[in-house]
Order: sequence, then structure tokens, then C-alpha cells
Amino acid sequence: MRRKRAEWQQPLDDEILELLADTDIVLTPSIIAFNIDRSREGVAHRILVLEKYGMVEKVERGKYRISDDGEKYLKGELDASILEK
Repeated sequence: MRRKRAEWQQPLDDEILELLADTDIVLTPSIIAFNIDRSREGVAHRILVLEKYGMVEKVERGKYRISDDGEKYLKGELDASILEK
């Protein structure tokens, strides 16, 4: 399984997506940051980028889950460079 990354992606994006894929609950940027040992600000920024490209979905204010495209990307079934804002 080789993931097809886009130029806009950063390594932190994969960490965020992997954590979201490993849970069935929605998470806040603060909880994600705590669990992957990253800054809340950095995670919050990347979540917004991932949301713009459709890899995560906002469930309600400040809570997110991985989207179908995010799942496909993690499995190597989606080339992230084809996603548009």
C-alpha cells in the first residue's frame, strides 16, 4: 500500500488521518494533538486544510472525523493530488 500524496500535504496530515481512522468517535484538534504529541495550533491548521480538500469532515463545531476520501487515501486507493479545494 503506497499512499499517493499531493504537494499540499505535510507528514502531519497522515498522523491526523491515521488517528481519526483508528477511532469511531469524532475528535477535536486538541484531543488529536494530545494523542499524536503535536501542538494544538498545528493540528488545527492542518485539519482545516484537510477539510478543504475533503479528507476530513466537520461533524459539529470543532469536531471532526475522517471522510471516505480520507479512508481511501490511507488505503492507497486515492491519489490525493486529484482532490480540489
